[in-house]
Amino acid sequence: MGRYEEFKAFRERLNDRVLNPGEGKPQPTLVTKRFFNLDGKAYEPGAIDEKHKELLGLSASMVLRCDDCIAYHVDRAVECGASDEEILETFDIALIVGGSIVIPHLRRAVEFLDECRSARA
Repeated sequence: MGRYEEFKAFRERLNDRVLNPGEGKPQPTLVTKRFFNLDGKAYEPGAIDEKHKELLGLSASMVLRCDDCIAYHVDRAVECGASDEEILETFDIALIVGGSIVIPHLRRAVEFLDECRSARA
C-alpha cells in the first residue's frame, strides 16, 4: 500500500474512532463535534467555490507545515477538479509566504500529488 492509500485509510479509520468511539468508550466532546462540523462547512461552496477553498487550505497547510493537512487538501483539490498547474501555483504561494522551511513539505506534496493522480487513473 502506498502513502496515498495509507493516508486515506488512516484518516478514515481515525476520524471514525474520534467521532464514533463505540459504546463504553469516552464520547467526543461537543467542542470536537462542532469543530469537525465547522471545518466541513467552511469548505462548502459559497462566494468562493470548493476548488479554490481547497487551494487556500492547501497553501495555509503548507505554510503551517502540516503534512497530513497538505495531503488532505491535495486530495480534495484534485477531487474538486484542480489541475496540476493550479496546485503547483498554490505551492508557489506557500513557498513565498512561508519561505524555505516549506521546501521539504513541497517535496512531499509533489510526491503525494503524483500518487493521488496515479490512484485516480
